[in-house]
Amino acid sequence: MYSQEDLNSAVSAGAISAEAADALRAHVAAQRDAVPADAEHFRLITGFNDVFVSIGVVIMLLAMGAIGQAIGGAIYPKPVFSGAEWDAEWWKQTGPQRQMAEGIAMCLAAALVAGTSWMLAEFFTLKRRMALPSIILLLAFVGGVMVAQAGLITGLVATGDSTKETLGVILLAAAALVTAGAAWVHWRRFMVPITIAAGTAALAGTAILLIVAAIGPKNSNLDTIVLSLTFIAGLVIFAFAMRWDMSDTQRSTRRSDVAFWLHLLAAPMIAHPVFALIGVTEGDNIGVGAALAVIAVYVAFAFVALAVDRRALLVSALAYVLIALTFLFRQFGAVELNFALTALVIGSALLTLSALWTPIRRAVVTALPGDMRGRLPATA
Repeated sequence: MYSQEDLNSAVSAGAISAEAADALRAHVAAQRDAVPADAEHFRLITGFNDVFVSIGVVIMLLAMGAIGQAIGGAIYPKPVFSGAEWDAEWWKQTGPQRQMAEGIAMCLAAALVAGTSWMLAEFFTLKRRMALPSIILLLAFVGGVMVAQAGLITGLVATGDSTKETLGVILLAAAALVTAGAAWVHWRRFMVPITIAAGTAALAGTAILLIVAAIGPKNSNLDTIVLSLTFIAGLVIFAFAMRWDMSDTQRSTRRSDVAFWLHLLAAPMIAHPVFALIGVTEGDNIGVGAALAVIAVYVAFAFVALAVDRRALLVSALAYVLIALTFLFRQFGAVELNFALTALVIGSALLTLSALWTPIRRAVVTALPGDMRGRLPATA
């Protein structure tokens, strides 16, 4: 191996040109920094300065939120109970005023957070191109826009009336649509990869809320309907993520980063409804059949994750597999060590899959039809 001094000496002696030495250095650096094709690389931090700036950003945004709440309290003070004993009539009469005060404070706090996030992004995102602060600022901006509108809705729409509850759901759907538009404007300005996922989540929320408003918030099957709608939305977002993935099979551009965040959004929207309908979320006594169904679904998720080279599905479903395996070990008598055995099995399986991801994925992709193979990310 040649050192930098050896290269400089060779250039001084005329053995190689300075351009050739620079090309060699660049080639070696590229080889050392190269990310494997199936490593699912995405940019999060470029150095500890990203963490340092992110801490400052969070503190600044918390301060702006607190200032917004204080301004809201000054503009529309919240009624204060001055009696010595509980007075139900006072609480009932002042309910709308207290709700309005809380809504105004929430709106102003969120609006200040959103505005501050945009201004900070003008420097840290647009000029410095810092990854982690840009992600935090985007989430704060989109969240601030949504919460600001939700605060107004909270102040204007009283609870308890079914008609007003339906109106509130419709207004929340409109707020989610406005949030999606704000995310699009942010994308056009700053091009942060996670922005597409944030806007897509807002659009999915808009669709689900409109359907909930149509069937009525008091519908007896609302939980099942929302789970089904979330699952369908997750599949649509997964297909949208694959469209971004297929446009960059080498994963060398920003489009791959956009796809990563879309997969991260779609995975829990697919996994949670599936396992909830199986019955995993209802308690510890899920039954042997349900536990085996969870494992079977997780294996199916593993094949999909290997084919598309995205691990988000496996991570999102992990908690449910832990619950299922813990139940099975307990059923077969390993009461004291059920969690330890579950962690051992899951940890070993994940580490083995990580170590052998490339050859296993190659085998899975090879078994697929030729036209499908050509659209999937490249194998290492």
